[in-house]
Amino acid sequence: MQQLIECVPNFSEGNDLNIIKQITNEIETIEGAKLLNVDPGKATNRTVVTFVGTPEAVVDAAFRAIKKAGELIDMSKHKGEHPRMGATDVCPLIPIANISMEETAKYAQQLAKRVADELNLPIYLYEAAQPDKSRNNLSVIRAGEYEGFFKKIKLPEWKPDFGPAEFDAKRGATVIGARDFLVAYNINLNTTSVRRANAIAFDVREAGRNKIENGKSINTPGSLKSVKAIGWYIEEYGIAQISMNLTNINVTPVHIAFDEVCKKAEARGIRVTGSELVGLIPLKAMLDAGKYFLKKQQRSTGVSEKELIKIAVKSMGLEELGKFNPQERIIEYLLQNKSDSKLVSMSLSDFADETASESPAPGGGSISAYTGALGASLATMVANLSSHKKGWDERWEEFSNWAEKGENYKNELIKLVDSDTKAFNQIMLAFSLPKSTEQEKTARTKAIQDATKFAIEIPFKVMQASYSAMEVIKAMAEIGNPNSVSDAGVAALCARSAVMGAFMNVRINAKDFDDKNFVSDIIAKGKEIENKTIGLEEEILKIVNSKIGI
Repeated sequence: MQQLIECVPNFSEGNDLNIIKQITNEIETIEGAKLLNVDPGKATNRTVVTFVGTPEAVVDAAFRAIKKAGELIDMSKHKGEHPRMGATDVCPLIPIANISMEETAKYAQQLAKRVADELNLPIYLYEAAQPDKSRNNLSVIRAGEYEGFFKKIKLPEWKPDFGPAEFDAKRGATVIGARDFLVAYNINLNTTSVRRANAIAFDVREAGRNKIENGKSINTPGSLKSVKAIGWYIEEYGIAQISMNLTNINVTPVHIAFDEVCKKAEARGIRVTGSELVGLIPLKAMLDAGKYFLKKQQRSTGVSEKELIKIAVKSMGLEELGKFNPQERIIEYLLQNKSDSKLVSMSLSDFADETASESPAPGGGSISAYTGALGASLATMVANLSSHKKGWDERWEEFSNWAEKGENYKNELIKLVDSDTKAFNQIMLAFSLPKSTEQEKTARTKAIQDATKFAIEIPFKVMQASYSAMEVIKAMAEIGNPNSVSDAGVAALCARSAVMGAFMNVRINAKDFDDKNFVSDIIAKGKEIENKTIGLEEEILKIVNSKIGI
């Protein structure tokens, strides 16, 4: 499995797009690194850049970007609302896939040493990359900012981790580290008062506020864990904001931070008017937010991914200051391979035309997966209609849970539509491999067998998911909105067809697989699922027909 690291450098330039483009161009020259997002802020005079790639590629791309930023940005002339100390102010590495935090921290240290050695720049380590925990906090390192660092860097306790103990007037100093995924999030207020904004920030941030009582400093923690926050005024928009760093969104998710600021602001006579995300956000964070706000309305959460994101955006006012495009702001969407969803991205008519063409794929396996998805979708529809049915308000959560189950099965089956065609294509590719030498013949045979096994496993997964969806279908036939009982019946027919069609594909592909023990086992399991499905379909149709009555 490929290791992936994300890098989110913050550059002290947010107005000159030409400078920003020259910096990001350096990132795009590195093979294995993919630029995901560039988010300039005029008032902060700061640009947050996000890219992802293999560890070696990310280190190389980050180095080149830091070098270019130092050439183009003059910190002696820099002014902005955000705290800063260097042309590249901070450069965190974040583990994304198949890599530990410890490994990521080593890459951050490697980058820090290279920047210091080759660019002669003072470098500080922070968070997981910093072995000295007394100086691993970014805000503590950056205290005093650019203007104060000429003296600060001379203090023995603030000697850089790498590079010269001389502050560079043009480039400043840079902080490099490794951390968990952080969400930079600003909440908009209907006030211009930085003092009032800071009061709210102190109410919610984990560090809280310090008060002097009887000559002693007493700390009162804020209400949100894993949250850093300050108040500032954004001249560009003419409003004050709470600027937050959510350092662990598993502890304090975005939607909880938003709601808590709303409560604290209202207590001080101030209203939240919206919010903005800086950089990227994980998909799960947006889906969790959508579900949270739907639950507050006592509405079903078993709706599409697209609808959940729409609810999250509307509820948190993420478009108050600018357009929020999920395809450009959600990290998984930026990383997804378009070819993995080629078929399901088609219109219904285009999908039918592609199926009817002389190409052998998509074939029965993909159609079975899609038929199963339609069955799960119908069951989910009945659950959502039941959740919102007048007079059934006390049962909304029961049906919401059923709808979520159905939505999950639908999503799994939708993905399998393209997976089945991909499996067929892999077999064709394996058969096209050269076979001139014994070594080539051996490699070709192995590739054919591996592809064949994959082509057996995919339709078997279709069987499993379609059969599992029948639990939801039966429940909706029994307890769902009686006006939609025929929809539950059609759902059962779709699920049954999906299971039987997928099993045909399992069987035909298993004919050519050499591992007979594997074949025997999966055929036996498939027959059991098929028999259970046929029996369950009969039960569901009996319920449906009795309720239709004629």
